[in-house]
Amino acid sequence: MARSVVITGLGVVSPFGTGAGAFWQGLVEGRSAVQPITRFDASGFRCRLGGEVPGFSAKDSVPKHYRKAVKVMARDIELAVGAAKEACEDAKLVTRGTLPEDSTDPTTYPGARMGCHIGAGLISAESDELTAAFATARGADGPVDLEAWGSRGMDNLTPLWMLKYLPNMLACHVTIIHGCEGPSNTITCAEASGLLSVAESARVIERGAADLCFSGSAENKLSLMGMVRTQYAGRLGALGTGEATSGAQCVKPFDPAGDCGAPAEGGAILILEDAASAARRGVPVYARISGTGAGHSARRPYEGDGRPDLGLQAAMENALDDAGLNAADMDALVLMGTGVAGIDLAEAGAVQAVFTEAAETIPVVTLGSAIGNTMAGNASLLAAAGALCVKHQRLPARINAGRPVLRGAAGTGGAATLRHVLVATSSLGGQNAAAVLSAPDERVTGQVRTGDQ
Repeated sequence: MARSVVITGLGVVSPFGTGAGAFWQGLVEGRSAVQPITRFDASGFRCRLGGEVPGFSAKDSVPKHYRKAVKVMARDIELAVGAAKEACEDAKLVTRGTLPEDSTDPTTYPGARMGCHIGAGLISAESDELTAAFATARGADGPVDLEAWGSRGMDNLTPLWMLKYLPNMLACHVTIIHGCEGPSNTITCAEASGLLSVAESARVIERGAADLCFSGSAENKLSLMGMVRTQYAGRLGALGTGEATSGAQCVKPFDPAGDCGAPAEGGAILILEDAASAARRGVPVYARISGTGAGHSARRPYEGDGRPDLGLQAAMENALDDAGLNAADMDALVLMGTGVAGIDLAEAGAVQAVFTEAAETIPVVTLGSAIGNTMAGNASLLAAAGALCVKHQRLPARINAGRPVLRGAAGTGGAATLRHVLVATSSLGGQNAAAVLSAPDERVTGQVRTGDQ
């Protein structure tokens, strides 16, 4: 027997700003936050547009006594810490991080009953730190001497340098700040990381190992090193090479003619909670986690051979099976939709295989045109969008859908009856994840259900 799991808090840090409210408003208004990059000089890249988070500082998201720790936080870590604070406040939680340092007041949950699962990517080192150290290992002829780098150059990296770039540091800082002492893990599976983290959190709560989990992901791809890694691997298309000044002009999810993806930064943390415990607290519920699924592709989706992504198909089918629902029960889909045809058509093929004729009409929500691709942060933002759709019973406006093979991606948005929403994503590494988010049902909230242990 497994306990029911619900979403009681959303923390979002996205190119629309900080907070789930800013994220939802941007989606509903049909705006694009993909704009010319200002964080650094991107003129030498094919891609010169991106989704930057405006006006965000992790110092505003940590207790006063913890602010020194921000110095050893890469941008990815800062985004996760900021999203966790927003989620905590949204769920009306009292944690170690929300109380004064010397407070003896009780927290909502004991530390041992709170878990944390946060997905992360390959954190890009800050170029200023690297180049400052490289400069001390230059040979007599000018270029960096690798022998000198190994003998003395690395010693000139800033103290505690490595602690800024370990992927598990996102979850590490969140657990320290909020006192999470239950099951914790870091999943590094590119765009699928956030949904896989949600699935693990849900299983932890279902089997009674925790009552609440911080769950989600975050990543920053808007850095010099991040752009070098992704742009020259050819994985994001050729955005920004023409006259485009916004993602609304050129990112066209599921359009066979599309070849424009946008790098971005951001992420989301969801508060997953045992439904019975949430009911006792009397807090509002965004959605119920009805089922989750995963699958792996035999080839990378950006290879673009036109065939359906069988791993994504398996993930969606597994999530539906776990929820005890059929494809016909789904009222909307929230999909990756990067705008790069080679990736999107494989994703669309998987949808068509699962939904058959319904794939022609089911509404599709994507974020690529609105905020870009935050890589590891992507799936948690998709999950946040799905939860907000269920809560508000509304579909956001679609931006520049072009001529999509999934016709539902060209809808106009607006009020909708959303009982069940399927959130699904592939990834550049071949991992796939899916989750069914259902409208809260008072008849089942807090009850046990059968399911995988």
